[in-house]
Amino acid sequence: MINHWFSTDKKLSTALKGVLGFYPGNISLYQMAFRHRSLANKETAHAKTSNERLEFLGDAILGAVVAEHLFSMFPYKDEGFLTKMRSKIVSRHHLNTIALKMGFEDMLNKVGFAGRDSSIYGNALEALIGSIYLDKGFVTTKRFILKRFFGLYVDINELEMKETDFKSKLIQWAQKGKISLEFRVLNEYAGRNGRNFTVGVFINDIIHGEASNHSKKRAEQIAAEKTWETIDAKEGQSPPKHPEKTVALLNKKLIKQSEKYPQAES
Repeated sequence: MINHWFSTDKKLSTALKGVLGFYPGNISLYQMAFRHRSLANKETAHAKTSNERLEFLGDAILGAVVAEHLFSMFPYKDEGFLTKMRSKIVSRHHLNTIALKMGFEDMLNKVGFAGRDSSIYGNALEALIGSIYLDKGFVTTKRFILKRFFGLYVDINELEMKETDFKSKLIQWAQKGKISLEFRVLNEYAGRNGRNFTVGVFINDIIHGEASNHSKKRAEQIAAEKTWETIDAKEGQSPPKHPEKTVALLNKKLIKQSEKYPQAES
């Protein structure tokens, strides 16, 4: 608690106490967790001055703790069920929803507009988990994930009934409507932390969703999830009568959004 009073950012420290259940030690780690790459110095590698490295670390820790928790919770379920449940829990949409409930909308530092459906809040949640690990160690991080993350925000029964394979849903939607759909690797590079992929979802050769991850399959799922959110739910349940009009409306909507707001990158 002493670190709280001598913190360089007492407001953030107080806010984090409500989220974490304890005061942070090294406040600079948590400041970085809420620093979106839109604020990064353009003259330096943005990953070093944004929350992306912490996000990478938090993603791995969250996945491991969730996997162990599910393994213990469902002793008679097979690997397929456990994999699907883990994917639902750590999906962009689910993490984003939890982060917003935690109050991240007022805590994240960014440049430009980002809607509540943007994935940057879920990314910040993973970065926060990375910060806790570096500040307090694995035991405290695991306790936060199980007591706060799971205990307050994860409804296993609800998630069991929820469909999160957005790539398959998107492909099915496109096939029914006879719409051109393609997942393209926009960028691929190998860094100190391994390979990283940026994947874009193209509908009739126009990009509608984009995501980056160290796993190509997960990058595709995240990009598909972002794209699915731009499609009306009712429209996605059945083939549209006029697919060319559907795509035209989606494109028009994206153009209007980009003109109205300078987007903060996901």
